[in-house]
Amino acid sequence: MRIGELATAVGVTTRTVRHYHHLGLLPEPERLSNGYRNYTLRHAVVLARIRRLTELGLGLSEVRDVLADDAGRDLVEVLTELDEDLARQEEAIRERRARLRALLDAEEDLPAEGPVSPELAALFAEMAHIPHDSPMAAKDREMLALIETTADPEQRARLMSLVGGVLGTPAGAERVLAVYALLDALADAPTDDPRVDEAARALADCIPRELLPADVDIDQDDSFLRAFYADFAPAQAEAIRRALRIVTREER
Repeated sequence: MRIGELATAVGVTTRTVRHYHHLGLLPEPERLSNGYRNYTLRHAVVLARIRRLTELGLGLSEVRDVLADDAGRDLVEVLTELDEDLARQEEAIRERRARLRALLDAEEDLPAEGPVSPELAALFAEMAHIPHDSPMAAKDREMLALIETTADPEQRARLMSLVGGVLGTPAGAERVLAVYALLDALADAPTDDPRVDEAARALADCIPRELLPADVDIDQDDSFLRAFYADFAPAQAEAIRRALRIVTREER
């Protein structure tokens, strides 16, 4: 058989056959006097087996193990591992679908920053009374979504508890609203505007002391902090920097 006839018989492409030759999965056949490969039924049998194994989900390195005479694992062992891996994938898919279903069921309440966890979605629901046209409120929500995404489960639970404690009372919610208004007003202000200090102290009163470690260096030359401050207008960034200094006891 020619390579095209072999590929057609097994249901693959000639490119696939050449690729398997290159990887050493399919033995090279003898060549005729004119240089063409001359495939036998044995090549078709091996090629068909490779196709069946890859359709089951085996990687080509695993297929090589199965085909090799000195394979350290037999076919039953390889297929058992594949079955266990597929079971893990199915469980992961079920969990992802459950999360998607929860988001779709709450379509009307889905936050713009979504998808987020149910806990953060509930926190955003508590912030529903905050004016949607507040740029600082929008940045705050984006930052909460970022922190939640990058934090481990324990840190995430702690964050939700601390922030929820601030917004959980009418007085706390009012303080947060006032801080957003103060910071929004600094959008076009110079860094020496007297309102910067007022906004910093008001913001510090809203930040739970437990949220930041006492030894954190707010002014360190850290790429994330530089990017964080650069996302705000200069006067807003200065107010936030001063507030963090107060919280970390660098200023009293």
